[in-house]
Amino acid sequence: MIELVNLTKKFGDFTAVDHLNLSIETGEFVGLLGPNGAGKTTTISMMSTVLLPTEGEVYIDGKLLTRNASAEKRKLSVITQEYSMRQDMTMEEVMEYQGRLYYMHKADIRRKTDELFEFAGLSDYRHRTVRHLSGGMKRKLMVCRALMVEPEILLLDEPTAGMDALARRQMWNLLRQLQSENLTVLLTTHYIDEAQALCNRVAFLYAGKLDVVDTPAHLIEELGSFAIDLVKNDTLNSSYFPTREAAIERLQTLPDDAVLRATTLEDVFVERIGHHITKK
Repeated sequence: MIELVNLTKKFGDFTAVDHLNLSIETGEFVGLLGPNGAGKTTTISMMSTVLLPTEGEVYIDGKLLTRNASAEKRKLSVITQEYSMRQDMTMEEVMEYQGRLYYMHKADIRRKTDELFEFAGLSDYRHRTVRHLSGGMKRKLMVCRALMVEPEILLLDEPTAGMDALARRQMWNLLRQLQSENLTVLLTTHYIDEAQALCNRVAFLYAGKLDVVDTPAHLIEELGSFAIDLVKNDTLNSSYFPTREAAIERLQTLPDDAVLRATTLEDVFVERIGHHITKK
């Protein structure tokens, strides 16, 4: 279990994360969502001890996480937005280097590398250098590297950034498989459909503050499970309804170009975060 208690990070007069309180249960897949500058990456950086909080604490299974808490830190693996791998190393060498950093035996490194490459569909490319990998393959390799030491908690900061649609879906399938391993996952992403597809719960951040934490299904239900889109004066206007019948009844009074569809988590995000922005 992960607990963030009044987690705060200030850079001079700027507060990037403002007294964030969040609990994540063991085996849960949680998405941390927000616009640019909301504090998502800063939160991940504090959870990985790259940054130290100005105030507040992070607890792993009830124990305080610090830079010196090696037992707690070993439970974590982090996948960052950047490709943090040497370009001249082969995929196999990247995995061997990771294993040696954690003092794994050579036989265990080989066994785990074989398992993870098979898991990620990378076995046929193990001798290819990083510079010759596609963006999607690099991301998959980063997942394999993070899983090399069998972490209990995986922190994913924009794991599908820059991927094409096919590579993103392949990564989704990979991450779904992790859910069956009782791995606790915290994901930051700008792709709201990604969070809807993968996460048990989502937490919306705005200006470093927590807006809401709930399941995607309940947030969509609260807004209205059906939406009608209508473009008026070059502006898209969306209305939300609790039932299909209510939406159809309203649709019959609108112009022919009005569109009925299912509400998405992205609609919830736009409505909630847009509300914050318009209040400024």
